[in-house]
Amino acid sequence: MASVTLKRNYRCSQSLQQFYSGGPFVVSSDGSFIACACGESIKIVDSVNASTKSTIEAESGTITALAISPNDKLLFSAGHSRQIKVWDLDTFKCLRSWKGHEGPVMGMACHASGGLLATAGADRKVLVWDVDGGFCTHYFKGHKGVVTSIMFHPDVNKNLLFSGSDDATVRVWDLVAKKCVAVLEKHFSAVSAIAVSEDGWTLLSAGRDKVVNVWDLHDYRCKSTVPTYEVLEAVCIIYSQSHFALSLGAFHQQSRKKKSWSTGICFITVGERGIVRIWNSEGAVCLYEQKSSDVTVSSDVDEDSTRGFTSAVMLPLDQGLLCVTADQQFLFYSLEEHLEEKWFLKLTKRLVGFNDEIVDMKFLDEEEQYLAVATNLEQVRVYDLSSMSCSYVLAGHTDTILCIDTSVSSYGRRLIVTGSKDNSVRLWESERQCCIGLGIGHMGAVGAVAFSKKRQDFFVSGSSDRTIKVWNFDGLSDDIEQPISLKAKAVVAAHDKDINSLAVAPNDSLVCSGSQDRTACVWRLPDLVSVVKFTGHKRGIWSVEFSPVDQCVITASGDKTVKIWAIADGSCLKTFEGHTSSVLRASFLARGTQFVSCGADGLVKLWTIKTNECIATYDQHEDKIWALAVGKKTEMLATGGSDAVINLWYDSTAAEKEEAFRKEEEGVLRGQELENAVLDAEYKKAIQIALELRRPHKLFELFSGLCRKREAGDQIDEALHALGKEEFHLLFEYLREWNTKPKLCHVAQFVLFRAFNILPPTEITEIKGISELLEGLIPYSQRHFSRIDRLIRSTFLLDYTLIGMSVIEPVSQGDLKTGSLLHSRKNMDDVLLTYTADEDQEQVSEGLKEKASAKKRKSLKSGDGSRLHKKVKDVARTNNEAVPLQA
Repeated sequence: MASVTLKRNYRCSQSLQQFYSGGPFVVSSDGSFIACACGESIKIVDSVNASTKSTIEAESGTITALAISPNDKLLFSAGHSRQIKVWDLDTFKCLRSWKGHEGPVMGMACHASGGLLATAGADRKVLVWDVDGGFCTHYFKGHKGVVTSIMFHPDVNKNLLFSGSDDATVRVWDLVAKKCVAVLEKHFSAVSAIAVSEDGWTLLSAGRDKVVNVWDLHDYRCKSTVPTYEVLEAVCIIYSQSHFALSLGAFHQQSRKKKSWSTGICFITVGERGIVRIWNSEGAVCLYEQKSSDVTVSSDVDEDSTRGFTSAVMLPLDQGLLCVTADQQFLFYSLEEHLEEKWFLKLTKRLVGFNDEIVDMKFLDEEEQYLAVATNLEQVRVYDLSSMSCSYVLAGHTDTILCIDTSVSSYGRRLIVTGSKDNSVRLWESERQCCIGLGIGHMGAVGAVAFSKKRQDFFVSGSSDRTIKVWNFDGLSDDIEQPISLKAKAVVAAHDKDINSLAVAPNDSLVCSGSQDRTACVWRLPDLVSVVKFTGHKRGIWSVEFSPVDQCVITASGDKTVKIWAIADGSCLKTFEGHTSSVLRASFLARGTQFVSCGADGLVKLWTIKTNECIATYDQHEDKIWALAVGKKTEMLATGGSDAVINLWYDSTAAEKEEAFRKEEEGVLRGQELENAVLDAEYKKAIQIALELRRPHKLFELFSGLCRKREAGDQIDEALHALGKEEFHLLFEYLREWNTKPKLCHVAQFVLFRAFNILPPTEITEIKGISELLEGLIPYSQRHFSRIDRLIRSTFLLDYTLIGMSVIEPVSQGDLKTGSLLHSRKNMDDVLLTYTADEDQEQVSEGLKEKASAKKRKSLKSGDGSRLHKKVKDVARTNNEAVPLQA
């Protein structure tokens, strides 16, 4: 058997997060992204894969209205705080904000020119604002109820504004005359949506009174009323050159109502029934109606719980129709040709804006392409991981689904089994997206299900009634239209409390159950005879699983531990501690040599069993992680929990190993390039490579070698000119460290001097973290300056003493300057020394000249004096450069 490669790391590459909590949304002009209200924030979502491009924290309460400029550059938002904000979609920063309404803003619309913004408020007012200035240009009053819908006339030459209200009226406002030119009163309930025809002379208004009124904008009279027999939430005009209109025209060429078809306006309505219908205004004819709703409908008989559509828009660039449901789903429709119906609406994509709490999930097949997810709903959502969209929904349970398991049968059928709070288990076929089996018999909520691993002809279920049942589904035909009743072939009262988890052994001979009574039991199949009982956990057991290779079981418990048990004698082989809260799931990896666990602390941990070591911990969730799925092909992970987030984790061990090897190889090549540059005296290139490779010691050697050269300043300046801001930041970090050490500070001070000479102050302030770096450089630089200053003053005292004793002769001003210039080539600090020595020398020389003319010391003529004078002169000749510095 091939050796097992241990996994060292996982990387979270994809994530499905909550991006829509209901309420307003807007689609970009090219349909590439959707701006959605998500609580008090705004999510910019990619319409292809539902990934969140950016999050805007509006900080204005729950978002109540959104609008977008025609060029997709500006986003307008308003919340319960009544503050209207303008956002730049390039930088996602707030450009300006203001308040104008006395109540929440319920609707927004941007003019086709992008210069005006209209807002409808709960204070019954309609206001128009200048976008650039943020001031009010129009103030309209007249509605007697909350203004819910608002739109500008699509033709920029017609300065009209339409508003619909809860007072069952539509008002038309003239922006030039700044007054209401018409009140359209024909509805008997709130107006929910308004739309203008393509030619700009017909207005459609939809209301909750179940009708659509058609208005002539020439004289503002009602041309016709279309009864729809459902509460409407949106109405959309079908333009003549769109794919919808062309398909409708082809379909109705053979129709007898060709005349009415050519004169009427086609439009789409959606509402509480959750179906899409297409109408013609001439004759109030329904041209198309969906046979069944794609909206996931609650199984409760209560009519108020029916979930329908809340909004709909025609996507730009003829991309189809987008409908939004009450349970935060975005349904994308397109027209498809059909032999029987000529054409029909096909659901091409379903994006789920809010998943609620993730209870359980499993990969659907070995290819790891689909993921079946159970949330706090009565349906199972199956996601396509390539697009992160919901492919289909399995509905049938009458209460929340608690557990799920998947299997591929011997005939190649992909099967799903679910357990629910409605005390039943259901068997589903993935290809046909239907329920093929129903198991009834439990007296409590079914909290655990598990398929057989080898024969794939039975599954087991555990319930809060403390029993385990074995269900056989062998012999199910492929053409089942109605779910058949499944029969339990074995039942056992297994535990004293609720059963939380079940697992079937790889050879289908055993089943293990974990319960809230702090024990796990192993039972022999098919008769459910007790084999062994595991006792040792101090809290309830949330997860059990058989090892794929060894005779052992892993359990995860509420006592924050994971234990591995021997099936032979029921002994505890290993205990793993590390979680800070209850461990809710644990699954084997790498042929049983490792396992992954997740818990109520929101952490995912990767463990190696042999060493009892937790080799990696991941923190990508903000709440409990209830669900953990492990793929069979690449052992990718999927985790989900109470934060309504699904994270996908890919094994990055091989990729990181290859990346480390590549970096090491590249480092060796760059290191050799650095050595070659040093040998060729290409200091500019060498300094850049040393900074790139993060080699401060080599960098110090380069600068130290440069400081010894005569043209050190020019070469260092040339090297520093080629550095960028990031490299300067790194260089200053190294200089800060060198400056703290007495042996290295001279080089650091010289490089600092050259750097501050070539860098203007404006560029220095732009370097990231420069303030902290200067705070570390200044104190040590002051200390070095004080130390040098003390040394210089000490040499002056010695000079003065020797001159006062006439041991050495005073040096003339010209000789002093000449000597200073010569010495400055040896030491860069001597400029300061010479300047200070000049002042002291002038004072000393004046005093000596006054006394020199009056008397001379006799000791200079004596023999001893001559010898001493000769000795001093010899010293001066040997070190002629030191005399002027000490004078």
